[in-house]
Amino acid sequence: MQYTEGRMGRVFILRLEDGERLNDTLEAFARNHQLAHALAFYLGGSASGSTLVVGPDTERTDAVVPLLHMLQGSQEVLALGTLIADEEGAPVLHMHAAAGREGQATVGCTRAGVDVWLVGEVVLLEIVGPEARRRKDPKSGFQLLTVGPEKK
Repeated sequence: MQYTEGRMGRVFILRLEDGERLNDTLEAFARNHQLAHALAFYLGGSASGSTLVVGPDTERTDAVVPLLHMLQGSQEVLALGTLIADEEGAPVLHMHAAAGREGQATVGCTRAGVDVWLVGEVVLLEIVGPEARRRKDPKSGFQLLTVGPEKK
């Protein structure tokens, strides 16, 4: 296990508009407000055609290939994520969402493209002072969270 410690900073409450892309919008907001570390909550809708990463394609053994699921119809969404800057200081959102409609639900990562349907509410809780970055893992190709002092 790796860990780091931080403290609460600013609290942002955002209303996202119809058609805005969740990850792109939150990462742009974070860049514009110099927000490097945060906990992110989303409550709202997803537009039909939004896509979630619902796991790796288990048939592949030589690479991690994301398994995508396109949402049909507008859906209710509840999501939680972390916003952590990468090695260049650019904020990267890692968020998982549960989306549902008419008793059917899908859970997955929002990075493939979740578009807001009608309105989306976001709360961002800034974390000040942690030693944390997302660094590209050469094996998986993912931007993985690393915490603690940078190793030289």
